[in-house]
Amino acid sequence: MHKEEVIERIREAFSATPYPGDPFLQGSFDGSEPFEEVGAFAGKSDWRTLDSKMLDARYCALDFFSEGGFRFFLPAYLVADLCQELLTAEPLFHLWHGFATVSADVAVGSRTFRRISGGNRLINPRRYGAITWSDYARHRLSSFVREEAQAIVAYLTYKREHGATDLDKSRIDAALKEFWSDRAENAPTHKEVEAHQQEEAEFYAALQGDVSLRGKQKSETAPPE
Repeated sequence: MHKEEVIERIREAFSATPYPGDPFLQGSFDGSEPFEEVGAFAGKSDWRTLDSKMLDARYCALDFFSEGGFRFFLPAYLVADLCQELLTAEPLFHLWHGFATVSADVAVGSRTFRRISGGNRLINPRRYGAITWSDYARHRLSSFVREEAQAIVAYLTYKREHGATDLDKSRIDAALKEFWSDRAENAPTHKEVEAHQQEEAEFYAALQGDVSLRGKQKSETAPPE
């Protein structure tokens, strides 16, 4: 696909993505930085109007968004990246990290340690137990519906075929194989998610009505004082 086609596909796929609401944009609450980064997006309920310079300046927000916040604002970063308007922000990293294994040798004194991130590497056992980077990535990225995942696959494929290094290609390949290709084929669609929400709303409305009716019937049959 040409770049313009990928951009149009992203815009179309995310046109129906709901804004989570200001109270639900922030996912991390460790320290003050998450609030400072994510807070800049409060009230910005149309991602299509966001300036690329603002997105680039708030590149750390991609780490601190909630799942819903990440899902809603990611397309703005993807389009800006395809238009080559980002100098610092790297949305591509957030789509492959966790599936590809990254390693480096770190010398400490007389010893050299092999440091690994991604894949089946444990994140922080004291805090997260047996959760791996792959587990975390799957949880975070499973917020995308099928149409959105298909647009992300188009973005990843375009990035792989246009200027990606061999290392980036291997990382993209790992993400596509381990997660995105299946997500683009089998994730719930927009309509299925909307149907679920409608059914849930009708169910709770019926419960509320039933409780109100039973309360009324009880008061009508209660003996006079």
